[in-house]
Amino acid sequence: MKSVIQSLLLCGILFAAPSFARNEKLTQYVNTRNGVTGEGHVFLGPSLPFGIVKIGPDCGDKNTNSGYYADQDIHGFSHTHLSGTGGGPKYGNILIMPGTGTVHPDEHSSPRKDEIAKVGYYATTLTNSGIKAELTSTHHCGFHRYTFPKADDAYILVDLGSFLGKTIPYAGENQELVGSEVEILNNQEVRGYSRVRGGWNGGEAYTVYFYAIFDTPANTSGTWKDNVVAENVAAQFDEGLPTGAYMKFQTKKNQTVNVKVGISFISTGKAKANLMKEIPHWDFDRTYAEADAIWENLLSKVKVEGGSDTEKRIFYSSLYRVFQQPIDKTGENPKWASNVPYYDDFFAIWDTFRATHPFISLINENKQIEIVQSLIDIYKNDGYMPDARSGNFNGRTQGGSNCDVIIADAFAKKLKGIDYEAGLASMLKNAEVAPGGNERKEGRGGIADYNTIGYVSTDFERSGSRTVEYAYCDWCIAEVAKGLGKDTLIEKYTKRSENWQNLWRPIEDNGFTGFIMPRNADGTWWDGNAMQWNPVLFKSELKPFTVHSAGSWSDVFYESKSWEYSFYVPHDVNKLIEKCGGKETFIARLDTFFEKGFFQMWNEPGFLAPCLYNYAGAQAKTAKLTRDLLATQYKNTDDGVPGNDDSGSMAAWYCFHALGFFPNAGQDLYLISSPVFKKATISMDNGKTFTISSNSNDKNIYIKSVKLNGKPLNRSWFKHTEIMNGGELVFEMTDKPVHWDTGELPPSESK
Repeated sequence: MKSVIQSLLLCGILFAAPSFARNEKLTQYVNTRNGVTGEGHVFLGPSLPFGIVKIGPDCGDKNTNSGYYADQDIHGFSHTHLSGTGGGPKYGNILIMPGTGTVHPDEHSSPRKDEIAKVGYYATTLTNSGIKAELTSTHHCGFHRYTFPKADDAYILVDLGSFLGKTIPYAGENQELVGSEVEILNNQEVRGYSRVRGGWNGGEAYTVYFYAIFDTPANTSGTWKDNVVAENVAAQFDEGLPTGAYMKFQTKKNQTVNVKVGISFISTGKAKANLMKEIPHWDFDRTYAEADAIWENLLSKVKVEGGSDTEKRIFYSSLYRVFQQPIDKTGENPKWASNVPYYDDFFAIWDTFRATHPFISLINENKQIEIVQSLIDIYKNDGYMPDARSGNFNGRTQGGSNCDVIIADAFAKKLKGIDYEAGLASMLKNAEVAPGGNERKEGRGGIADYNTIGYVSTDFERSGSRTVEYAYCDWCIAEVAKGLGKDTLIEKYTKRSENWQNLWRPIEDNGFTGFIMPRNADGTWWDGNAMQWNPVLFKSELKPFTVHSAGSWSDVFYESKSWEYSFYVPHDVNKLIEKCGGKETFIARLDTFFEKGFFQMWNEPGFLAPCLYNYAGAQAKTAKLTRDLLATQYKNTDDGVPGNDDSGSMAAWYCFHALGFFPNAGQDLYLISSPVFKKATISMDNGKTFTISSNSNDKNIYIKSVKLNGKPLNRSWFKHTEIMNGGELVFEMTDKPVHWDTGELPPSESK
């Protein structure tokens, strides 16, 4: 007979970890509040990895993707959210709210107290009514437990007219109600839907269906349409207006009423099927425990030892956020039938291709394979792979066709089960076929110029950032073509990958010459004034264009400036170093970039920049810089994320560097930085284990020597394919800079 501990181990409830006491769980190190305020926009409520249902409070003006404000009243608890993203919100559908007294469809908010947030669980007390609200979730379902005071007029309402971003203060990113419908089937069951369009990606209408079951029969019930209450009326059909329903109860003191809500993007019948499959019982605590166990199993794929308690908490909080998005909607695709996994809510690949997806590939390869399969299937059925996608609709493309890099990354790391022939076809579609019409939706805007004159001219928006990103995407095409034996494509796209040089203008700033700058279609350099985005005033202003001019959608550089984008040549840093005037000048230029504050920690175009010292044989500078950034830019607080978490991008940046290396996404390449922990054990999906060991501490931040799989390593990089079958990376650390990286420099196209 198995012991209780053995049984729990087999079920994945407990895990033996060398870095913690046997009964100590990793989920306790996750601070789900990390990044919920400030600019983090992190989702606070319960969810599962890649879960459809992200159930949580919608507060205040409801103009954030997470739905959450710490200091504004709660309107209710909706079932669909995104995490870590800025811009106009998406989702916030199917809102549930308990209360007492008269039902007011247009006003049912309440202040809160005693808020608790943990992995798989959220609770608070609504002070207007004294009701305690508790939430947990499965992949498709939300589970509500409400504890009421004694009341003759207690109620729970379902608001189908509520959603996020209705009154967004800037144009073109608000959501709009298309229609809703509700039906009370009996005194314990309600079903219906909410149909909404718009949001950040300007998407077509999407429909969220629900099926709700109450464990307590209602004494009376009713519905409403356009805020007009109809007592004892069981249904409101869709007329393009907000609808809702309420169930009323007589409650004793501390009486609980449980509500289970199934969600679907297909139908109310599918929502009910999801509910009956995932929560066939009324045990709230069991569902919460199962959610916690699922996260424990995932977090246990990376076990760390050493480091401070705060560093562990930031690490596991970051690891938790990496797996919030994209959302696994397999079986919930309303647009086409397919036996391929379906993922939605790539928000956006411009943010996530650099760190989030490579991190998923490292520790949860099987999921990344599904994600890549889904991207290719979207191309087959919708015409283009997305750079961003939400509500089953492509858009917006911020930089290049960065899904190309994800395909190349999977190919370079030998992820199996992917149709790379179709993947290459999808990349070629991006490179050769102009999207037409809305060039922000998908594909590559401005390729009429790029494919003929070798750069995106000022006739098109984001000409600078698009050019450098298209150049790297073309290199990724050449690499996949090379691996598939498509010899006729290799030379063409390798040549195009040099196009970034066509915008390299020999102008000077801060003592350094040469920057990516805008160019007219006739070949002349563009000089003049431009509307430049002012992030402080949140508006554009007409200013002279310089290498320090920041940009947005209609500007030369998207969300950055030339000083940052001029370092973005990930496929040929060697050539970039030559353009900058050699290694010593390049190192000095990087020093200036970081010391003068031109580097923006919160902005993805600079993600790779701290590791560029490795390409110039100055790895000690990478070690010092990354450790400083980890220590100063991330905190275990509500506002502890530097900028938007961007679908786990900032989180993945922390996780990689805390382990001691960072990917050059799209390549079989990790660049060594400086490990935080004394030991990290990564359990890969193929059953192999990769271990990282060091004598690191707050002073020992520099590398003295490295061994990879028992052999000395004198280069500041290694390959994914060198560790994909397991292995060990051993660092000997010291408190003073050491030039240990005397071997081969990281690979570059021109070297």
